[in-house]
Amino acid sequence: MNNFTKIASTAVASAVLATTAFADGHAQKWDMPMAYAATNFHSEFGVVFADKVREYTEGAVDITVHAGGSLFGGGDIKRAIQTGQVPIGERFMSAHANEAPLLGWDNLPFIATSYADNAKLWEAARDTVNTQLADLNLVALYTCPWPGQGFYFNKEVASSADTQGIKFRSYNSATATFAEELGMIPVQIEAAELSQALATGVASAFISSGSTGYDRKVWEHLSHYYKVNAWLPRNYVMVNTQAWDGLDDAAKAGIQKAADETGAACAAKSEELANFYFDELEKNGMTVEDAGPDFLAELKTIGEKMTAEWLETAGAEGQKILDAYNK
Repeated sequence: MNNFTKIASTAVASAVLATTAFADGHAQKWDMPMAYAATNFHSEFGVVFADKVREYTEGAVDITVHAGGSLFGGGDIKRAIQTGQVPIGERFMSAHANEAPLLGWDNLPFIATSYADNAKLWEAARDTVNTQLADLNLVALYTCPWPGQGFYFNKEVASSADTQGIKFRSYNSATATFAEELGMIPVQIEAAELSQALATGVASAFISSGSTGYDRKVWEHLSHYYKVNAWLPRNYVMVNTQAWDGLDDAAKAGIQKAADETGAACAAKSEELANFYFDELEKNGMTVEDAGPDFLAELKTIGEKMTAEWLETAGAEGQKILDAYNK
């Protein structure tokens, strides 16, 4: 356990435990911040999860979802949970790769580009990742993948010759690296702020799934989407360790059952929606096409470099994940 965890655990344990469902049967109300719009499928399944928890714990834990960064902005959610300001919340895992490089396991370009392979990669990573999260005072309840990541631009792009100097919205270290390698200028922007950033010129390109483009109606500002399927990042619902440990066994079992069911349903919905989003982007006037051979070759070269760099920072535990995946 690192120093931050020790300090946070000591400072907030009593506050968190005060909001936890104990064996005495008292109902507890948990606020659950989420970063994405209420209409996004991740947020919708957050509500499904909350409903299931209420049912399976027989009302012992009552979760209220706060979507769209309305309670805490995306960048603040993890720390709010770690420090006991809220007991539970959701964030995409690789957002924490700067703090714990291992958590960038799902942003390794072109390693697992299908839903089946992404699920296999998560199975290979699960135990190692959970050990890392425990050191951050967190417990993962379920994860859910986004559709594959592609590039949004406001012009035709055939290679890095067309991307020089573009202001590029990044959401973690991997996307910032892609931007820099392609000669673009990375700008850290949360999903809730994306529409304003595009409208004001703070950014004019980004990498994400079709879901983000659909949610944010980016056809109002951008013209092209290039299918790359570089990776399928995962969001995860996490709970403060003291909050989890303070639950009685029945509440834990009910919450975990809700989590397992929700994670599976969310992943299935993500896969179902992937092509729907592309269709909607096209219906609203965007050009949606596969990345050209020159651009894709450049991206794959960058991806190989990024994976090598990740292994340097993640160390033996990172190699353990890839070895397990490649068995």
